[in-house]
Amino acid sequence: QVQLVESGGGLVQPGGSLRLSCAASGSIFRVNTMNWYRQAPGKQRELVAASTSGGTTNYVDSVKGRFTISRDNAKNTMFLQMNSLKPEDTAVYYCYAIIATGGTFNHYWGQGTQVTVSS
Repeated sequence: QVQLVESGGGLVQPGGSLRLSCAASGSIFRVNTMNWYRQAPGKQRELVAASTSGGTTNYVDSVKGRFTISRDNAKNTMFLQMNSLKPEDTAVYYCYAIIATGGTFNHYWGQGTQVTVSS
């Protein structure tokens, strides 16, 4: 079965950097969409950055110029480089992917990784 495993979260000072990773494993034919979401306490889950296997990327306005999403398609892994972090970036960050397994697409969520930006 397909699983998304996230890593790289932690505690960082304002202005610091973190690099999140999301590795997809299992019976994968193709990883199509891979996105990063985040959810702060008491808030709805928010799309932060999106990518496709073709290299298209999009970002929520609040992180443009600071975050960079990238993928290693050979390893079915996605990254989120987060620079110039702000306290408002504090949230649980989730990996989301649409993955072809055999002849059908399914969507998957990672377990989430906590990012805390202190001030």
